[in-house]
Amino acid sequence: MSSQYESIARQHATARVGMWLFLGSESMLFAGLLALFAAYRISYPVAFYEAAKHANLVLGTINTYVLLTSSLTVALALHATELGKRRASVAWLLVSIALGATFDVLKIVEYAQHVGEGFSFGHYYTSTLLPTPAVLYFTLYYALTGLHALHVTAGIVVLIWLALKVRRGDFTPASHVAFENGALYWHLVDLVWIFLWPLLYLLR
Repeated sequence: MSSQYESIARQHATARVGMWLFLGSESMLFAGLLALFAAYRISYPVAFYEAAKHANLVLGTINTYVLLTSSLTVALALHATELGKRRASVAWLLVSIALGATFDVLKIVEYAQHVGEGFSFGHYYTSTLLPTPAVLYFTLYYALTGLHALHVTAGIVVLIWLALKVRRGDFTPASHVAFENGALYWHLVDLVWIFLWPLLYLLR
C-alpha cells in the first residue's frame, strides 16, 4: 500500500475512480469523431451511402463477434481470479489476447483490400468509382478504425501484463483492482466497436 493512502480499500477506490475518469475521456474522444462522421454523412448522404457499400461487411461482422467473445473471455478471466483460480484466469486471458490479435490481423487485411482498390485517405485516395465526397467517408473510416485498432493493441499489451501478474500470483480474490481496471478498459474498446460497426458497415 502506498504511504499516501490510509487503507487498501481507499487505495483501490481511488484507482477505480481514476480509471473511470480515464475511460470517460476516451469516450469523449471517440464521441467527437463519431459526431464529425455523422455531420458529414448528413451533408453528403449519397456519397457516404455509396462508399459504405464498399465496406467489407463480412470482415467487419466477424471482428464484431471476435471482440464480443473477447469481452466474455476477459470477464471469465476476472471471475476466475475472484475465485482464486490462477490457471483458469491465465488461460482465459491468453484466449482474449489471441482474439484481440485476430481482430488486428483482420483489420490489416481489410485495410489492404481498400488500399488496393484505391480507397485510401486524403490525397492518397485514387478511386474514380465513387462521388468525390466519398474520400471523406474513407478518411474518417481510417481515423475511427485506426484509432480503435490502436486501442485494441494497447489493450492486448494490458492483457499480457495482467496474465504475467496472475501467473506470478500478484492478485488474490480480495485484491485485484488492477485486473478490474484492465478488464474495464478492454470492455470500453469493445463498446466503441459496437458503435463503429453499424455506423460504418450497416447504414447502407
